[in-house]
Amino acid sequence: MKVRASLRSLKSKPGAKVVRRRGKTFVINKLNPRWKARQG
Repeated sequence: MKVRASLRSLKSKPGAKVVRRRGKTFVINKLNPRWKARQG
């Protein structure tokens, strides 16, 4: 999982889902798990 300052490019990928957990923003991608990321 990458920690990134901006998730904009990752959330536009196909299959990406933006989830908020414990005050952090996550991008979860079931189609390509390599694109998991967290912000904050």
